[in-house]
Amino acid sequence: MAKVVAAVVVAAGRGVRAGGSQPKQYRDIQGVPVIRAALAAFAGHPGVHLVQPVINLDDLAHYQRAIGGLSVLAPVAGRATRQGSVAAGLEAVARYHPDQVLVHDAARPFVSAALIDRALASDGAAIPALPVVDTVKLVADGRVIETLDRTRLRSVQTPQVFDFEALLSAHKKAAAAGRHDFTDDASLAEWAGIGVGVFEGDPGNVKLTTTEDFMRAETAPGATLTDVRIGSGYDVHAFASGDHVMLGGVRIPHDKGLTGHSDADVALHALVDAILGALAEGDIGTHFPPSDERWRGASSDKFLAFAVERVRARGGRLAHLDVTIVCEAPRIGPNRDAMRQRIAEIAGVSIDRVAVKATTSEKLGFTGRREGIAAHATATVRLPWTTA
Repeated sequence: MAKVVAAVVVAAGRGVRAGGSQPKQYRDIQGVPVIRAALAAFAGHPGVHLVQPVINLDDLAHYQRAIGGLSVLAPVAGRATRQGSVAAGLEAVARYHPDQVLVHDAARPFVSAALIDRALASDGAAIPALPVVDTVKLVADGRVIETLDRTRLRSVQTPQVFDFEALLSAHKKAAAAGRHDFTDDASLAEWAGIGVGVFEGDPGNVKLTTTEDFMRAETAPGATLTDVRIGSGYDVHAFASGDHVMLGGVRIPHDKGLTGHSDADVALHALVDAILGALAEGDIGTHFPPSDERWRGASSDKFLAFAVERVRARGGRLAHLDVTIVCEAPRIGPNRDAMRQRIAEIAGVSIDRVAVKATTSEKLGFTGRREGIAAHATATVRLPWTTA
């Protein structure tokens, strides 16, 4: 049986050092709220099944505006300390009996799918870490006491990964002992006698703490994403027997189904080809060939998440996704916003960066004869400029 993975994303702090009129997790970075970017990274990852936000309920209105369309669990209230907030998140997901849990700080919005992959591949408890490149001094009363051996030091990030029951038990043990001062879950796990491993961190997975952090995050990446590309995609699937179709990641009741090796979602398939086209990285069949039985009946959100991660892996981001669905039936209009929300969720972008349109072919051609559905898509991608 496949393991069930939960992610607890902690966002209950006030973030006063970051300045601004609202907590830092609700501020925008390049048009996307920080908390949305952090949650979307886990909600859109195929290896994560449950995403539990932990927030200050005084910020509920900010939260609801930020996360519209994301498929995450209802938020739970944070507590006075980070440790307490993590415990609240663990207690909330315990009823789902997850096998593994990732704990992440919402103030790290640039967490990549590759980093999540490395966390999920770890055995037992493990943390992402980076080598320390600066010389580190131990200082007291304004004087250097000792120069530490930096080859043994690591800078630690989140997400940190644990066996769920082991971490929950460790939190209960710490609370019973009156310990509420652990600043990360690895420290708590070590105190509880749990061995903690290390896996490769990501330099881009920065934590936003100060006003200067926000300024760098807002200006530096965007200033380098000057290679603007537009890709196009097209897909078609024939009708077959069935009682629903999948379009834009949404199940729509219909008197027919669509035939295909996967779930035959023409809208998502066209979007995948549009993104891959903008990257000049082949097409959907290159990466997910219909001859491969792994993809038989597969949900197409996996394909779109893969294409989105290819953009991120090259240091880029999606600027806009646009898809036009061509069919006589079913009616697209009543499902348009649900499709936009689902596509935005998978792609990790705000819903205003997703357009879904529909048209008929005036009863001409195979779509006019109700033999199938077609979709055209365009994707606008921004990448760092290179001379290669």
